[in-house]
Amino acid sequence: MYEPAQIKSGRFLWAGPLTVAVSVLAVLLIRTLAVAVLHPDAKFLPLTIDFPLFDTVFFGACAVFAFFCMGRYTLEPTREYRSLAWKVLLVSFVPDIALAMGHWFGGGWSEALVLMAMHIAVWAICVAILPGLVAPNSF
Repeated sequence: MYEPAQIKSGRFLWAGPLTVAVSVLAVLLIRTLAVAVLHPDAKFLPLTIDFPLFDTVFFGACAVFAFFCMGRYTLEPTREYRSLAWKVLLVSFVPDIALAMGHWFGGGWSEALVLMAMHIAVWAICVAILPGLVAPNSF
């Protein structure tokens, strides 16, 4: 018989910030490598330090809050959170594809693929680390 993993709400106090911090580190690593390899135009704002940092902290915190809410109001929070996260990941690619096709900020497909890699990294961290820490039997 299947039993959904129990969310330990108190763990969000440290697991949430840890998830966001690891996400920030991953994004900054990807950004650093991309800038070193691609040498993007200075007017390409999405690969400056400010935008990826702010977006990762803000949307990472939103992901933590979403999982916290699902832990309180759904029967299978980990499964539903991962399902939602997958959909959000796909939607997050839309601006990247538009950026590449429209050459916004002077960027193209190589820059868009870097941004997509950042999204994938944060998605993977949020669907693996956070549920693993607050719902230990979620795998």
